Amino acid sequence: MRSKRDQYGAWAARWRVPLGLALSIAYLVLAQPTSGRLVAGGAVALAGLALRAWAAGYLEKGSSLATTGPYAFTRNPLYLGSSLIGAGFAIAGRSYLMAAALAALLVFIYAPVIRREEEFLRGKFGEQYQRYAEQVPLLVPRFSAHSASAERFRWSRYKRNAEYEAALGYLAALGLLTLKMMLRGRLPDLL
Repeated sequence: MRSKRDQYGAWAARWRVPLGLALSIAYLVLAQPTSGRLVAGGAVALAGLALRAWAAGYLEKGSSLATTGPYAFTRNPLYLGSSLIGAGFAIAGRSYLMAAALAALLVFIYAPVIRREEEFLRGKFGEQYQRYAEQVPLLVPRFSAHSASAERFRWSRYKRNAEYEAALGYLAALGLLTLKMMLRGRLPDLL
């Protein structure tokens, strides 16, 4: 019988994408971007996007433990990148409500998912994962890599992990925010 924690982790894993999509739609409705905020937030989100791209080029899902590239600094560079993307768009959208909703999503949805993935990796890679986890922080990166390796970034992994979808989402969100900002000033004239 699974514990309530395990059940909640499974629920969070199943609902993280639909909840993220719902939050994104609410964000687009509530966002009040300005050009300065859009540039600043877009830059923070771009840093998160770059981190996700870097991580995807080292990740062989389900077949080997990624410990090089960004994985030498944090065990969860994809989630850290997603957090930066979210923070960037919270800055760009000027919505404290959406910033709070993002923080809640990270704490109540992504934290249990990260724990669940940790348990899976411990079970699959055993002692190798345990040694790695003892040397590399969970989310907040360390400033020195835990090991050197001949393993390199591969565009084929980036494509196989479909990380280009995050780049397309980033561009679409920037475009929609720009359009909203432009229309907000002109909307009364159109009515």
